[in-house]
Amino acid sequence: MDRQRNDLLAEMARDAALERSEFLVRAGEQLERFLRDQADRIRELGGLTLIDDDPDYLAIAPDGTFRSRSRVYDEATGEWQSDTEIIETGGELVELYNPADVFQAFADAAREGVWADGEGDDVEGDDRDTDDGFGAPIAGADPYAAAADQWAAGQPEVPEVDTPEDAAAALFGLALDFQERSQRAEAGLLEQFENASSALMSRVGTVVIVDDLDEHLELAGAGFRGQVIPEGESQWTDLTGPDDVVRFYDPTDVFGDLADAIADAFPGVAPDADSADEDDDRG
Repeated sequence: MDRQRNDLLAEMARDAALERSEFLVRAGEQLERFLRDQADRIRELGGLTLIDDDPDYLAIAPDGTFRSRSRVYDEATGEWQSDTEIIETGGELVELYNPADVFQAFADAAREGVWADGEGDDVEGDDRDTDDGFGAPIAGADPYAAAADQWAAGQPEVPEVDTPEDAAAALFGLALDFQERSQRAEAGLLEQFENASSALMSRVGTVVIVDDLDEHLELAGAGFRGQVIPEGESQWTDLTGPDDVVRFYDPTDVFGDLADAIADAFPGVAPDADSADEDDDRG
């Protein structure tokens, strides 16, 4: 009985790892499409600062590459050191950031640029300082309503633009649209996994993925279920399916944590490090 249970869990762990890999590939391709569509706008804007919340920092340069900065504590000097990493492609970026968060960051950056006060039209993209940040605030009237209407249409058109304000408005609308697409794709991937694993779950039982003071996520026969206390709130919010789960969790993390939870509960289902090294050597 234990062997049969371990076999079922091993199959589930493999499926979770495969789904995680497939999700990263799809998410990377989707982000790359978005970046190709926005390449001219990003170049005209001189790049954009997407996240600037110390110590987290992420910006996209005019050439379409990303700059990610983090802080690490140097025990030798007793000081915090800043480490800046250049990320060449969207495929690499989704290994580090939730794709939905990246699209939201584009929308937020575009909206803040459009609504900011100041004389942004006189700033040339080539003259901007791209060492510490990208994209100065953009002045002008509020074109958000047009961008929101374009987003609500479902499949947004990509208009010709002549000014930084128009480029930012179009970028804002597309970022929101692709964020929604990303969330739908993520929910669909979790639903596919639920369907694929249902027969296994009927024999394995419930697997707890996350269990903390303010969050609980598990995979049971009915699929993914859980509860979270959203930041700034005091009441629990029920997660009754994939659409709810992707509002709070990155599927990449869900599949990875699920595989870890299975391996922790049943160490025999995961190959040990020595076996993995031997397989790599033979390969």
